[in-house]
Amino acid sequence: QVQLVESGGGLVQAGGSLRLSCAASGSISSIHLMGWYRQAPGKERELVASVTGGSAANYADSVKGRCTISSDFAKATVDLQMNSLKLEDTGVYYCRVYFWGSGREYWGQGTQVTVAS
Repeated sequence: QVQLVESGGGLVQAGGSLRLSCAASGSISSIHLMGWYRQAPGKERELVASVTGGSAANYADSVKGRCTISSDFAKATVDLQMNSLKLEDTGVYYCRVYFWGSGREYWGQGTQVTVAS
């Protein structure tokens, strides 16, 4: 079993910055992918950014140039630095880890990000 703990959400004004952090614990060996996803009110959950061990990060077009994902696979941590936040970045942000082979995946409980004008 794997537990994910997220932190760093909150209320920020448009143009501001936030840093989200996620730490996984439990059976964390062989994590293949770690990432951040978000769900805006009335919309489906979507990828924000993800990274696989040894590979370049993958970003949603809407956040390219504004967000940076950083990870430590040995420690099973993944952070998301978000700059120049926009109103449309508002939503619940979820951390996800995925294990290759078994196909197991785990999600965090979500952290609210609200961008105000």
